[in-house]
Amino acid sequence: MTQPRLDQTLTYRLHLLHKVTDLKSQQSYLSDTGLTMSDGRCLTAVGTFEPMSVNELAHYANLNKGQASRAAQSLADQGLVRKVDSASDGRGVTLSLTPLGRKAWKRTMDMVHRRNGEIFGCLNKAELRQFESLLDRLIAHNRNALV
Repeated sequence: MTQPRLDQTLTYRLHLLHKVTDLKSQQSYLSDTGLTMSDGRCLTAVGTFEPMSVNELAHYANLNKGQASRAAQSLADQGLVRKVDSASDGRGVTLSLTPLGRKAWKRTMDMVHRRNGEIFGCLNKAELRQFESLLDRLIAHNRNALV
């Protein structure tokens, strides 16, 4: 049995889907929210899981700690995120949305849901449920492989 060509492999096609959807998503973050995609993704993570530490932001936004720290500072500088010294970690901070950040979070989440509809709109409800289930299984399988 011959192996499929590179452009027929699942990993290649997943990466291609990521690339072709990210370009439009980057444009949507800027036009719809005024945020970069990185700041927008971090804002949605803070707003969804607040209060959180920078380490938790890194986890939820799929960043390393340095990237998460820079994003948290950027969002704080824009008045969207409040950074408060952590009561449990003398060197850490706790991140939460400001009132302005909550408004931006709502706009950003609206855009995220719209983009999801655009990206996956070619799937019917049953296909979408099946895809979500398969994706969850693949994520869990590959996370377990890291341990």
